[in-house]
Amino acid sequence: MLFVATASSVGLRNDRGASAIPYPPATLRRTNELRSQQPVSYHAHATPGTLADRHALLPHSPTVFAIKRNFFALPGRRTPFSVNGLLAIVTAATASAQQAPATGSTPPPPDVYIASVTLERGVPIVGVPMNITDRAGYDNQPSFSDGERGVFFTSVRDDAQADIYRYDLGTKRTSRVTTTAPESEYSATPIDGGSAISVVRVERDSTQRLWRFPLAGGAPTVILERVRPVGYYAWADDHTLALFVLGSPNTLQLANTRTGNSDTITTNIGRSLHRIPGTHRISFVRKTAPSEWWIESLDPASRETTRIVRLPEGVEDYAWLPDGAILCGRDSKLLRWSGKAGNEWREIADLGTAGVKGITRLAVNARGDRIAFVADGRAVTK
Repeated sequence: MLFVATASSVGLRNDRGASAIPYPPATLRRTNELRSQQPVSYHAHATPGTLADRHALLPHSPTVFAIKRNFFALPGRRTPFSVNGLLAIVTAATASAQQAPATGSTPPPPDVYIASVTLERGVPIVGVPMNITDRAGYDNQPSFSDGERGVFFTSVRDDAQADIYRYDLGTKRTSRVTTTAPESEYSATPIDGGSAISVVRVERDSTQRLWRFPLAGGAPTVILERVRPVGYYAWADDHTLALFVLGSPNTLQLANTRTGNSDTITTNIGRSLHRIPGTHRISFVRKTAPSEWWIESLDPASRETTRIVRLPEGVEDYAWLPDGAILCGRDSKLLRWSGKAGNEWREIADLGTAGVKGITRLAVNARGDRIAFVADGRAVTK
């Protein structure tokens, strides 16, 4: 489920989503199959008798485990900015694919929530979260649209395919953006001034590449023809991306849509890639040890990487605030790092009182007054 929160009340980075409708038996079977495959692709679904595609990191926390499968790479397209940009870092992370309603030890499906954020004496205050998906299916990977009037997210519904949907913050209605069975789309990011979105697409043959979908209609096109399998990405500018590319090991690659080429920067990264506000640098997670994960920055021009801050243990999803601070979630709590070297992560909200737990992926709008995040489903109803 996707939850959206607004800043009003004080302190309350493969993602689970649930829906009000129970999964059809076939979908439940697929869900269980996905969970049984170790690394699971967040961006793809498994058909009976096959392994899950290794596209996106699905969350236990919003992490997805990638399995040996083919990822898409889109041909060069211009995109102004974004967190799911062209740099895609392919890393195996904890992920949970479409999940059936919680039974026993089975985690509930993820939902998307939204909440408001306000500043009081420089400290963010998080409003009461609202579940904007609130159903028994898989909903994950939120991102704010250009103009900040909507939230894109990935959803798996009755046809057992992953497609992109959009929640309108004004009307509070959800509309379908892609309908591409038997192919699936993940990690939507607005590009080209909001006239299109880039996505990781799992194609018919399980290839995972980066694609562009015009929002006004028209045929989608590949952004990076030769780069595959792409798991995650972030745009540094309109032609440069950081990519998480699946492999043994997963790699962080820097790609140029004008040439279609990509170069490997490093290995052993996490799924969370973001453009750092006010810069063309990309942040990524370097996993130096099983319990030691650092947020680092990549300068696309020099290709130099710089360590920023160590993440709390077990956390790999995070999001930047406009002022250079960083948010992350740990179970029901939201933590903030001030952006100043030497400072520690501090709790700014505990959403457990609103029934929220299992926070993973996060997104912050450009103004920094609203967040969207993924957490265990059915915590709050609309």
